[in-house]
Amino acid sequence: MIVDLNLQNKIVMVIGGGNEAEKRINSLLKQNCEILVISDSVNAQINKLFKANKIKLKKQKIQDTKFILKFKPHMIITTTNDKKINQKMINAAKRKKIIVYSSDNPEESDFSNPAIIDFDSMIQIAIFTGGQSPAMSKKIKDKSEKALKKIITKEDITQIRIQKIARKFAKQSIPSHTQRREFLHKIMSDNEIDQLIKDGQVKKAEKRAITILGNWK
Repeated sequence: MIVDLNLQNKIVMVIGGGNEAEKRINSLLKQNCEILVISDSVNAQINKLFKANKIKLKKQKIQDTKFILKFKPHMIITTTNDKKINQKMINAAKRKKIIVYSSDNPEESDFSNPAIIDFDSMIQIAIFTGGQSPAMSKKIKDKSEKALKKIITKEDITQIRIQKIARKFAKQSIPSHTQRREFLHKIMSDNEIDQLIKDGQVKKAEKRAITILGNWK
């Protein structure tokens, strides 16, 4: 089952400070979660992210798993080049019912990482092989990306932003889920909003959406 985990405001612990850790951190930065890196040393890019206050860093040598209880993470991603340490993290996480992923052990991990095609952080398309071949996931992603970026336009991205705003206000004034869905479809198919988006008048498009909501019955 392919799912998109809601990590907003959750603590995600990354064990390790090398290139593999950096790759996982970069994928987490857009999730609005608290990223805590545990490692006795980190590469330059991770250190840069720490200095920019984008992640938290606890420098310590990994000898046991006691620190997990202290920080109570929602998820653990272990990326060290020591298989024994990674296995310790997997075992400890599973005992504590914490979601865990190990870069060198997808078989015992709770999830796999697909290759992601990212459209301005608003749309993500995952190429997934069920953990059987990450290399092929990346190859297919690279082949698909150019074609998909021609199909999904900037106007589509803007429509998503307007939908997000409209949905927020609709939740406050339209109690029925069915009616909210009808309203959001109305926003999506409104010719005036479409034209305003094409003309680059995003604020006016947002106001038009709110006006439609005000007249909604």
